[in-house]
Amino acid sequence: MPMQIRRVGDPVLRTEVKEVVEVTDKIRNLLDNMAKKMYQADGVGLAAPQVGISKQLVVIDIGQGLIELINPQIIQKSEKTYIDQEACLSIPNQTGKVERNYKVTVKALNRHGEEIKLEGKGSLARAFQHEIDHLQGILFIDKVI
Repeated sequence: MPMQIRRVGDPVLRTEVKEVVEVTDKIRNLLDNMAKKMYQADGVGLAAPQVGISKQLVVIDIGQGLIELINPQIIQKSEKTYIDQEACLSIPNQTGKVERNYKVTVKALNRHGEEIKLEGKGSLARAFQHEIDHLQGILFIDKVI
Protein backbone atom coordinates (compact mmCIF):
# COMPACT_ATOMS: atom_id res chain seq x y z
CA MET A 1 0.00 0.00 0.00
CA PRO A 2 1.50 3.39 -0.96
CA MET A 3 2.29 5.88 1.77
CA GLN A 4 -0.37 8.48 2.45
CA ILE A 5 0.43 11.85 3.99
CA ARG A 6 -1.63 12.23 7.15
CA ARG A 7 -3.53 15.46 7.60
CA VAL A 8 -3.92 17.67 10.64
CA GLY A 9 -6.52 16.07 12.91
CA ASP A 10 -4.99 12.59 12.56
CA PRO A 11 -3.92 11.53 16.08
CA VAL A 12 -0.60 10.09 14.83
CA LEU A 13 0.57 13.68 14.20
CA ARG A 14 0.16 14.48 17.90
CA THR A 15 1.93 11.42 19.27
CA GLU A 16 5.50 11.38 20.50
CA VAL A 17 7.17 8.61 18.52
CA LYS A 18 9.52 5.75 19.38
CA GLU A 19 13.27 5.69 18.96
CA VAL A 20 14.64 3.35 16.32
CA VAL A 21 16.46 0.59 18.23
CA GLU A 22 18.21 -1.02 15.27
CA VAL A 23 18.84 0.28 11.74
CA THR A 24 17.63 -2.56 9.54
CA ASP A 25 16.79 -3.00 5.86
CA LYS A 26 13.17 -2.29 6.83
CA ILE A 27 14.22 1.11 8.25
CA ARG A 28 16.31 1.89 5.14
CA ASN A 29 13.32 0.95 2.97
CA LEU A 30 11.11 3.31 5.01
CA LEU A 31 13.62 6.13 4.48
CA ASP A 32 13.64 5.45 0.71
CA ASN A 33 9.84 5.45 0.55
CA MET A 34 9.58 8.60 2.68
CA ALA A 35 12.02 10.43 0.39
CA LYS A 36 10.07 9.31 -2.66
CA LYS A 37 6.81 10.54 -1.08
CA MET A 38 8.39 13.88 -0.07
CA TYR A 39 9.60 14.50 -3.64
CA GLN A 40 6.23 13.47 -5.13
CA ALA A 41 4.49 15.95 -2.83
CA ASP A 42 7.00 18.75 -3.61
CA GLY A 43 7.99 18.95 0.04
CA VAL A 44 11.34 19.86 1.58
CA GLY A 45 10.96 17.58 4.60
CA LEU A 46 8.94 14.66 5.86
CA ALA A 47 8.83 12.99 9.28
CA ALA A 48 7.65 9.41 9.75
CA PRO A 49 4.50 10.37 11.74
CA GLN A 50 3.32 12.29 8.67
CA VAL A 51 2.98 8.96 6.86
CA GLY A 52 1.52 7.17 9.90
CA ILE A 53 4.75 5.62 11.19
CA SER A 54 5.54 6.15 14.87
CA LYS A 55 9.33 6.08 14.53
CA GLN A 56 12.02 8.76 14.79
CA LEU A 57 12.78 9.06 11.08
CA VAL A 58 13.15 12.26 9.07
CA VAL A 59 14.06 13.05 5.46
CA ILE A 60 14.95 16.58 4.32
CA ASP A 61 15.99 18.13 1.03
CA ILE A 62 15.98 21.91 0.81
CA GLY A 63 17.71 21.73 -2.57
CA GLN A 64 21.16 20.67 -1.38
CA GLY A 65 20.62 16.91 -1.54
CA LEU A 66 18.80 14.35 0.56
CA ILE A 67 19.46 14.20 4.30
CA GLU A 68 18.24 11.16 6.22
CA LEU A 69 18.08 11.29 10.01
CA ILE A 70 17.34 8.44 12.41
CA ASN A 71 16.65 9.37 16.07
CA PRO A 72 17.60 13.03 15.48
CA GLN A 73 18.23 15.34 18.41
CA ILE A 74 19.08 19.02 18.43
CA ILE A 75 22.20 19.27 20.58
CA GLN A 76 23.04 22.94 20.02
CA LYS A 77 21.03 26.05 19.12
CA SER A 78 22.14 29.57 18.36
CA GLU A 79 20.78 32.35 20.50
CA LYS A 80 20.03 34.20 17.29
CA THR A 81 16.54 33.53 15.97
CA TYR A 82 14.59 34.67 12.95
CA ILE A 83 11.01 34.63 11.78
CA ASP A 84 9.93 33.19 8.45
CA GLN A 85 6.96 31.55 6.74
CA GLU A 86 6.47 27.82 7.22
CA ALA A 87 4.19 25.31 5.60
CA CYS A 88 3.63 21.59 6.08
CA LEU A 89 2.55 18.72 3.85
CA SER A 90 0.17 17.62 6.63
CA ILE A 91 -1.51 21.04 6.72
CA PRO A 92 -2.26 21.87 3.08
CA ASN A 93 -2.87 25.44 1.92
CA GLN A 94 -1.82 26.99 5.21
CA THR A 95 1.31 28.94 6.10
CA GLY A 96 2.34 30.90 9.13
CA LYS A 97 5.21 32.91 10.55
CA VAL A 98 7.31 30.93 13.01
CA GLU A 99 10.34 31.99 15.04
CA ARG A 100 13.18 29.46 14.91
CA ASN A 101 16.83 29.34 15.91
CA TYR A 102 19.03 30.55 13.06
CA LYS A 103 21.61 27.81 13.55
CA VAL A 104 21.30 24.32 15.04
CA THR A 105 23.47 21.23 15.37
CA VAL A 106 21.73 17.89 15.04
CA LYS A 107 23.00 14.51 16.20
CA ALA A 108 21.44 11.44 14.56
CA LEU A 109 22.17 8.08 13.00
CA ASN A 110 22.56 7.66 9.25
CA ARG A 111 21.14 4.77 7.19
CA HIS A 112 24.18 2.66 8.16
CA GLY A 113 23.59 3.13 11.90
CA GLU A 114 26.58 5.46 12.24
CA GLU A 115 26.33 8.58 14.42
CA ILE A 116 26.48 11.81 12.48
CA LYS A 117 26.41 15.49 13.43
CA LEU A 118 25.10 18.08 11.02
CA GLU A 119 24.99 21.84 11.34
CA GLY A 120 22.24 23.79 9.67
CA LYS A 121 21.83 27.52 9.20
CA GLY A 122 18.81 29.43 7.95
CA SER A 123 16.47 27.27 5.87
CA LEU A 124 18.21 24.01 6.76
CA ALA A 125 18.10 24.81 10.49
CA ARG A 126 14.40 25.63 10.08
CA ALA A 127 13.77 22.32 8.32
CA PHE A 128 15.63 20.39 11.05
CA GLN A 129 13.58 22.07 13.78
CA HIS A 130 10.26 21.68 11.93
CA GLU A 131 10.75 17.96 11.23
CA ILE A 132 12.14 17.12 14.67
CA ASP A 133 9.09 18.87 16.18
CA HIS A 134 6.94 16.33 14.31
CA LEU A 135 8.64 13.53 16.26
CA GLN A 136 7.35 15.14 19.47
CA GLY A 137 3.80 15.66 18.22
CA ILE A 138 4.34 19.39 17.62
CA LEU A 139 3.07 21.09 14.45
CA PHE A 140 4.16 24.47 13.12
CA ILE A 141 0.65 25.83 13.70
CA ASP A 142 1.36 25.45 17.45
CA LYS A 143 4.19 27.98 17.08
CA VAL A 144 2.71 30.55 14.69
CA ILE A 145 3.20 34.11 15.95
